Amino acid sequence: MRLTRTLLLVAVAASAPACGASGSGADGRITLEAWAHAGQEAERTVLERQAARFNAASDSLDVELVFLPEDTYDAQVQASAVAGRMPDLLELDGPFVATYAWQGRLRPLSALLPDTVLRGLLPSVLEQGTWRDTLWAVGTFDSGLGLYARRSALARAGARIPVGPGEAWTAEEFTQALERLARSDADGAALDLKLNYEGEWFSYAFQPMLHSAGGGVLGRTRPASAEGTLDGGASVRAMEIVQRWIRSGLVDPNLDDAAFTRGRVALSLSGHWDYPRYAEAFGSDLLVLPLPDFGEGTRSAQGSWVWGIPRHSENPEGAAAFLSFLMRPEEVLAMTRANGAVPAVASAAERSRRYGPGGPLRLFFVQLSEGWTVPRPRTPAYPVITSLFQRAFDGVRNGESVSSVLHRAASAIDREIEDNRGYPPR
Repeated sequence: MRLTRTLLLVAVAASAPACGASGSGADGRITLEAWAHAGQEAERTVLERQAARFNAASDSLDVELVFLPEDTYDAQVQASAVAGRMPDLLELDGPFVATYAWQGRLRPLSALLPDTVLRGLLPSVLEQGTWRDTLWAVGTFDSGLGLYARRSALARAGARIPVGPGEAWTAEEFTQALERLARSDADGAALDLKLNYEGEWFSYAFQPMLHSAGGGVLGRTRPASAEGTLDGGASVRAMEIVQRWIRSGLVDPNLDDAAFTRGRVALSLSGHWDYPRYAEAFGSDLLVLPLPDFGEGTRSAQGSWVWGIPRHSENPEGAAAFLSFLMRPEEVLAMTRANGAVPAVASAAERSRRYGPGGPLRLFFVQLSEGWTVPRPRTPAYPVITSLFQRAFDGVRNGESVSSVLHRAASAIDREIEDNRGYPPR
């Protein structure tokens, strides 16, 4: 039985052989190579133990793990793919699934994974991994996004407390609550939007608000177009509301990432990853609430790391066997206990202390399982889209015309799609 703990560098692309990474040892066992991002230490440890359990239980397969640095992960994988060097199983960030599928890097999964595995997955996970009606990737966990709040602060402000997604505050009601909270706040700020974060956060956290208003990023035409949707009236109105929160001083810049825990604000837009420190700070006073309804119902974010099987894998059936092992409820729970994320298998979520019935983060599971979330645009253009949206949001927060910055982004996105002829099937 072999199990590696390796850090892969860019040089692997130049030195490695072409095609899949499977091989046979002297004992006749087949070695499968799986590439994963080197994220939290706890995640790595669990994955290493999972591979060891799989290897010990298998009569013919050994999984070797290769961990790549998270901040350069996609670049390293793309470089290796160009060089013809890909593993048998590949972890990738959910929003990039369509890019890899269009490039011809992945195999469809429906014929490789048992129906029992597919039926147990959250609909959000299946949605994130699907492009052009084909399932290319699945994950063992998903992400949760909501509003953390202090119950006592809302009570003092006389704010209604939403029970679930169907009772979310309207955007107007939410703004009024912020204003009431601000009156009793020393600096007048009542909300943390994680403006101290960088990069993908802004696409992840704020694009759902466009959908909540009846807008979005891309229209439903094929090829898809951003003009008329990203810069349409509904999307503009949503971002104008966010801009007013920021420009009127209701939002703490949160430079120390402690606006909520130090009590400077009563509300924080954040994900499942902040629950441990927020719960430690406020205990039973902590609430988890849905995002405001901008007109068409509350919407939240989804998507996290997923697994796909590269097209050139020499043993896709073996890779699928390991992936199916990772999707077992007990293995999903092992991973999500380590990283705090939402279990991607419904039966595992029901057994989770955080996400099961009565759990403090039950809202996140409900949002993902009942259709209250939206994926980031599932298109090969996503790497360009997210960069342009982040730039547009910078303009929004800095007080530029919302209509103008969204129109510039929409025009640039459409040029990217047109330059690639709408990303026709290869």
